[in-house]
Amino acid sequence: MTATEENTTVPRDERSEQTEKPLEPLEPLEPLAEKKRTRLISGPGILLVWLYGVMVVGAVSRSAVQISTEFGKAPLAYSLSAVAGLVYGFITYSLVRGGETARRAALVCCAAELAGVLIVGTWTLVEPSAFPDATVWSDYGMGYLFIPVLLPLSAMYWLRKARTTAD
Repeated sequence: MTATEENTTVPRDERSEQTEKPLEPLEPLEPLAEKKRTRLISGPGILLVWLYGVMVVGAVSRSAVQISTEFGKAPLAYSLSAVAGLVYGFITYSLVRGGETARRAALVCCAAELAGVLIVGTWTLVEPSAFPDATVWSDYGMGYLFIPVLLPLSAMYWLRKARTTAD
């Protein structure tokens, strides 16, 4: 018997012990619910992703041009438009990602978005001099056909409905 054979050979009684033990199933690394994510972009969710995507492009491009060319004219308005674009981008990402955590994060962001639209919209009506130039959320999104106020309401309804159908 060579040294290699000696190292690989298992004595007879150890071999029988190894074959008699049943294999134990492995524990899953993630919970089953997280493995199969709740799809948020089915049905009306596809329209929401599309609309939020359009709003991302509109808000980010508008704020980028305004911040780079005339930031001193209305810094608050242009900064708020940039924040709106970031919020829209995060909600779009969350809807596409899917899953319970993403659904909850999108729901919180939609509520924050709605609060922002209502606060900024009211602020622009009460104190128009505070905003020398319009933001995405000025006058409740009138410059964007009121989509900024309707979109979070629709998304929150969809996200709550997606939770009940996933349960």
